[in-house]
Amino acid sequence: MASKHLLLFQITLISLILAVSCFPAHSPIGQLSPYYYDGSCPRLQWIVRSNVWAAFQKDTRIAASLLRLHFHDCIVDGCEGSVLLDDTVDMKGEKNALPNRNSLRGFEVIDAIKADLENFCPFTVSCTDILTLAAREAVYMSGGPYWAVLLGRRDGITASDKSANEQIPSPIEPLDNIIAKFTSKGLELKDVVVLSGGHTIGFAQCFTFKRRLFNFKGSGKPDPTLDTSLLSSLQSTCPNKDASNTNLAPLDSTVDKFDNYYYANLVNNSGLLESDQALIADARAAPLVDSYTTNPTLFYNDFAASMLKLGNVGILTGQSGQIRKQCGSVN
Repeated sequence: MASKHLLLFQITLISLILAVSCFPAHSPIGQLSPYYYDGSCPRLQWIVRSNVWAAFQKDTRIAASLLRLHFHDCIVDGCEGSVLLDDTVDMKGEKNALPNRNSLRGFEVIDAIKADLENFCPFTVSCTDILTLAAREAVYMSGGPYWAVLLGRRDGITASDKSANEQIPSPIEPLDNIIAKFTSKGLELKDVVVLSGGHTIGFAQCFTFKRRLFNFKGSGKPDPTLDTSLLSSLQSTCPNKDASNTNLAPLDSTVDKFDNYYYANLVNNSGLLESDQALIADARAAPLVDSYTTNPTLFYNDFAASMLKLGNVGILTGQSGQIRKQCGSVN
């Protein structure tokens, strides 16, 4: 296992160096560096890693939660820590937007990391960079790839529930809509397929997929593409009543381990969310699903590359934004 991760790290680091060299020095992405805080906050990586590890030991589900928290930050108006902001009298933020309400988790982990960092290097590390690093650690601790995170982002000073409601992909919307939301951020179809693979860890609440079990697209019947044994199991977990809406079902049979089983599930018609299962039915996405099913190393490398792209969406650098003292509020 150690040698596998070392190889993946080396491959990813080489890819990172090549990718960064493609950006002009004056571009926002060109201002980021894996070594950005080496002088100003040398304990950063250790502080993030130790806090995520402590949380992971208490609750392995936190890994998926931190990964999702990072995605929901970046896909909404870019990676600027807006998802971490609490509502104020003058601002209705993203935490209570429909895709996030009573769903997003992990805020306390980010706050704990920030508190430690403020003791060692005050007003130095952005909450956005903390969240980006925490997502990487969460994936790696679950058995996934390691990649060198580009750092130097600054925090935004506002958030928008409207933006969150409009820009976060829904598990029940058509795949073309989801692809459009990704491409509007500078991502592409491959990133949709690869980042969806993050569903190899974690759980989903029943309300996000329950219509597949009882009334698929208003038919009054289950989704005919869903594997029958999985259907029976899910109907037991999520009975057809409102009280079951917040019950949890695993997104993947190896729910705590980051692997490529997610893609095998799609091939076997056992994807949990409609947006997941739709990938294998799409002529553009299906070849990628097939390749990741048979080649876990390819998936790991592509996932690391897509996470680097995601982490560079709509970033603030230089004098833009600020370095928040507390992640839940602006200075």
